[in-house]
Amino acid sequence: MADDKKSSSWLTSIRPRFNKVFGQQRETPDNLWHKCKKCSQMNFHRDLTAALYVCPNCNYHMRLGAKERLDSVFDRSDYRVIDLPDVTADPLRFRDEKKYTDRLRDARSKTQMKDAIIVGLGKVDDVDAVAVAQDFSFMGGSMGMATGEAIITAANLAVTKKAPLIIFAASGGARMQEGILSLMQLPRTTVAVNLVKEAGLPYIVVQTDPTTGGVSASYAMLGDIHISEPNATIGFAGKRVIEQTIREKLPDGFQTAEYLLEHGMVDMVVHRSQMKSTLSRVLRHLLKRGPAPEGAENDPLPLASPKPTNKPVDSASTGAEAEPPSPLLSTP
Repeated sequence: MADDKKSSSWLTSIRPRFNKVFGQQRETPDNLWHKCKKCSQMNFHRDLTAALYVCPNCNYHMRLGAKERLDSVFDRSDYRVIDLPDVTADPLRFRDEKKYTDRLRDARSKTQMKDAIIVGLGKVDDVDAVAVAQDFSFMGGSMGMATGEAIITAANLAVTKKAPLIIFAASGGARMQEGILSLMQLPRTTVAVNLVKEAGLPYIVVQTDPTTGGVSASYAMLGDIHISEPNATIGFAGKRVIEQTIREKLPDGFQTAEYLLEHGMVDMVVHRSQMKSTLSRVLRHLLKRGPAPEGAENDPLPLASPKPTNKPVDSASTGAEAEPPSPLLSTP
């Protein structure tokens, strides 16, 4: 009986230490590794972040969040996030499988963003600029009233600061939960970016994956310069919808950035690692500034599309009288 008691005491004393060393599994964060959708390679989160979410194995450009986008463009990731006007949260009291208010709450909890768009004011290689970035992870980057107010705010700020406007488009189109109110943002944003042009300021659009629907039907196709990331999907309706409508097979690569470059709809296809230096050179050229500050890359500009695009006719060359600039849009 004494031996049994001693044996029992020995096992009892060693079991907690055994469980502590061998019995507990370490918790691994869900975002420690990321699998490339194209080549299936597992990439370490820290390495992928340093590479701006471009797969080091196959060069596939993964989707980048709005905050990370602005961090990668502005000098030293130093910029001021602009407060945007509040909009009615659920103007139509829309509900499908779940309430629109619930979808907004879930998206805000997931992304820590107020809506699918951020506006920042900072410097790109010492050039003042206003930059707008959409985030596809927030309800597909859909364009609602909040997006319209953000574009208008950014355009007004660019004119006030006499700074160029850069928009990083990433959207699946208009936000169906806001109905006609979301479609009204197409003409509103079109007028807003035209005010920037009338002020003689550059308007640059960077079309990322994807840029589709109402966004491509408005401000994403009105830039002075259109830049795209490799293999980004750019278009209005989906490829399958178009094929069913016209009853024809579309060519391979249709609606990709490279296809649009070949057909004159995009001016440049630029690797994400070269995006900031490319924007810097384009802005300095359009603003007639001197060379970039020491330390900035000085590679030549990427080749433009081999096919000419339709450019607006300069009123000075035709002798037509130029219209006076419109007043700045005011947000309600």
